[in-house]
Formats: sequence, structure tokens, C-alpha cells
Amino acid sequence: MVAASDTPAPSWFERIRDRWNALVATDEFQRWSAKFPLTRPITMYRSRKLFDIVSGFVYTQTLLACVELDLFEYLAAGARTREEIAQHGGLSIASTERLLNAAVSLRLLLKRRHGRFALGPLGAPLVKNTGVLALIRHHRMAYHDLADPVSLLRQGSDYGTELSRYWSYADAPRPQAIDETRVAAYSEIMAATLPPVAHDVLDAYDLSKHDCLLDVGGGEGVFLSLVGARHRTLQLQLFDLPAVAARARGRLEQSGMGDRSTCHGGNFHADSLPTGADVISLVRVLLDHDDDSVLRLLQRVRAALPRGGVLLIAEALAGAKGAETVGDAYFSFYLMAMGKGRARRASELHQMLQTAGFRRSRELPTRFPIQTGLIVAEV
Repeated sequence: MVAASDTPAPSWFERIRDRWNALVATDEFQRWSAKFPLTRPITMYRSRKLFDIVSGFVYTQTLLACVELDLFEYLAAGARTREEIAQHGGLSIASTERLLNAAVSLRLLLKRRHGRFALGPLGAPLVKNTGVLALIRHHRMAYHDLADPVSLLRQGSDYGTELSRYWSYADAPRPQAIDETRVAAYSEIMAATLPPVAHDVLDAYDLSKHDCLLDVGGGEGVFLSLVGARHRTLQLQLFDLPAVAARARGRLEQSGMGDRSTCHGGNFHADSLPTGADVISLVRVLLDHDDDSVLRLLQRVRAALPRGGVLLIAEALAGAKGAETVGDAYFSFYLMAMGKGRARRASELHQMLQTAGFRRSRELPTRFPIQTGLIVAEV
């Protein structure tokens, strides 16, 4: 039984809203609002929005079908007829028409004259966008895990999801012992989806004022490779699980940065971080971990930085203006299926940084806040 709380009684405004909601819920009001000229546009808009939520899974599967059939790449060369698309995808004419009509309604494709179909405003950006395409394919696991959301909510990390098995470090008792085979799959998708985030960070914060960057949880070294290409005198360090750090070492050497980069293998939940860097980055790292683990990691970062050093935290933030659903809906349920972590508001991270011993922190605007929030903390 849930204990009675000391929550104050509803305000007069809340009581009015409750009465209004009770009125809106009646069949009589809904029929009237759909007819009355002043309320009809609002009623129709909200009906469409609600139907979009109901139909969301069908929309995602339409997108996945287009990706699996390489439809966007195929149409990049120009518009094609229904028959040509059917032959390309190995589908019947009836199935092709069904898919094309759905894709047109979602603005993934456009219908041209003479029965031809071309890329639409939402389909064109996907051509050769390997990161987004990899993410779309990856979400098959998330759709499977969320098929029974109530069971997932009730059982939490005990539910035994595909995502928790895929992100093998999430529930591993000794993450540093994970071998190269287990880290390969998730390292590849992290590498494929990281460049847009990296460019957001590099455009928002000038690293030229620093001498050495340590990227903690740096994966295969994609972020460091992009940093190194833009700042050619900056020394580079990376810290991640031993099997991941080995993959990063190979990438950085192939990028011609082996002489100014060092990759350290370890477990940032248990090991001290390397010293010598005057700026440390945590790029899409904190999301995956609970509050206690995040606070301990921030304390380790603080201990590794010299006075005047800087920490960069880059990840999607809950409550970001115009992107509220990203943190509070998408990441909330995705991370629950993964078995660990949560999206945090900037105010929460500022408080944790203060507790960890940082002198001050601030949020910097980024080009695409829907994917990248950026917090700068100073020692």
C-alpha cells in the first residue's frame, strides 16, 4: 500500500482544469466541439495528434521497410515508376503500391507526374546517412522489448530484454572483462551515430585553447578522430573498456593520429582516470548509468583534472525546449529496456557537478538540441 503523502490540496486553478477535463471527456462535448466552427480546428488537430500516437509503430515500420529495401538510395538517382520500384524490392505491385502510398503520406517520398515516385523532404536526408540508417535498423530490438510495456514497467531490469544483452556492459558484473566479440556490435553502432553529435560539440565549444583532451568512455575513438582532424596540435587520450580501447587505438593509428594519441583500458566505475589532460569529455556516457554511478564518475573526472581544467558533457538532455519527447518519452523507455540509466535535465547535472566538486557549470547552445545538449563545467 502506498503511504499517504503530504501533498497540498489542489489549487483552484487545478480544480477548474479537472472539471474542464471531465467535460471534454464526454461524448456530447466531443460531438459539439467537432461541429462548432471555433473549436472544430482544435478538435481536428488534437484528433490527428492522438491518432499519430496510436499509429506511431506503423509509421516506424513503414520507414524500416523503406530502409531495408534500400529505397532511398535507389531513388537518389531520380524518380522511378511503381513497376520499377516493385522489381527493385522484389515485391508485388499491390504491396509496392501499399508501401509507396504510406511513404508518401509520411513525406518520405513524393508522387510525381506519370506515376513516378521520388524522394520526399524526410527521405532525402537519409541518403548515405549511415548513422541514422544504422539506428533505424537497430531499433528492431527496442520494438521487440517494448511489445509488452506494462510487463517491462513492472519488472524493470529483471525483464530480460534484447537491448540489455546487446549493450553487454549494462549488466556485466565485470565490464572490463568483456571481450572484443561482445563489444564489436555496439561499438560499431556508437561509431556510426556519433559524428553528428561530435560536430555539434566542436561547433559549440572551441578546443583550441586546450593542450590535451581525455575522452572518457570514448568508444572506438570516433570523437577523438574528429577532434584531431580539426585541432592538429591537440594531444589526445581515450579511456574505455580494454577491448574497446584496443579498437580505438587501431582507428586513431589509421587516421594518422597514433603519434599524439594514447588509449587506456579500464573500468571508469572502479579505476582512477589518467591524468595530464586539461579538458575531459563525456560524450553520450552519463545517460547509460544510474545516479550513484554518475556522481562517482564525475568525482573521478574532477580528481583527474588540474585547476582550471574543463569537463564537457554532451548528450541528449531531458526537458530540452522543443525536444521534450526525446528525453522524457524516447530515452526514458529505451533506457528502461536497456536496463540502466536515464535522461537527465540540465539542472540535475548542474547539481551533481556541484556535489562532485566543480566550481561552476553552464549550458551551451548547440545546433541540434534534439540530439546534443552540452554542459561545460570548470574546476
